[in-house]
Amino acid sequence: MNDKYINNNGSLVLENQPIVTSHNRSLRYGDGLFETMRWMDNDIRFLSYHVERLQRSMQVLYLDGAQKFDAYFIREKAAELVKKNRLGNDARIRLSVYRAGGGLYSPETNKAHYLLEATDLAQDGYHLNKTGVIIDVYKKHRKAVNGLSHLKSNNALIYVLAGIERKRLGCDDMLILNQDGFLCESLSANIFVWYDHKLYTPALSEGCIEGVMRRVVIEMAGEIGIEVVEAQISPEILHETDELFLTNAIHGIHWVMGYQKKRYFNHLSKKLQDKLKKWQLASELGEE
Repeated sequence: MNDKYINNNGSLVLENQPIVTSHNRSLRYGDGLFETMRWMDNDIRFLSYHVERLQRSMQVLYLDGAQKFDAYFIREKAAELVKKNRLGNDARIRLSVYRAGGGLYSPETNKAHYLLEATDLAQDGYHLNKTGVIIDVYKKHRKAVNGLSHLKSNNALIYVLAGIERKRLGCDDMLILNQDGFLCESLSANIFVWYDHKLYTPALSEGCIEGVMRRVVIEMAGEIGIEVVEAQISPEILHETDELFLTNAIHGIHWVMGYQKKRYFNHLSKKLQDKLKKWQLASELGEE
């Protein structure tokens, strides 16, 4: 039996069982958020950062019950699902939180419902990718910059369209520009650029997702004395920088090998990924 289960608002059901009605607000309006997390060593890595981001984002969207989604609740529900699906040490956890009820643009309620998924990861632990990523820049549409840009919301059209372009070009990832033409993020990761002995990443004011791994990398870099500058970054730097890497909670750090005719090194990428294997938040170590 290869039946896999999901947690639909507290009930474990088979993943192929229909659960969404035509009135679902996430389906109709993208009225919700999600967190993608990595299950390793019987826990979720950097869980406190995920919880902090999710609760803050729920408050922005006026979703009630943010405090319910604390570290204990998410960890216990994830552990239950990992066990039910007989997954290994490494798993991808996706928590979707959306507004319940019906209504048109004005909702009937702000009550939050959730959907939790757990799937196996072939990758064992954090390892630097052996083959570097080949990227291109998505130019047809740009990401708007506003007070909602940093949220991991269910509104994902620009990423879908950029993903279609990625397939058409045959590359591994696409960099997305913001409305002013500056670097924002990739399809599913934040961007870091090593240039002139400094590490740069697009500032949150540039419209990028407030990535958990972005935050972790900034803190790790600081520990080894590397200055991280959160800035407005022109895509022209892609032709000049020595190193470029992408970060997200699932893969950690992915080094980029090439953009057009430009080729990059991976010295810092490797150093940070090696550090990531052992690095933990103070809260995970039981410290204040």
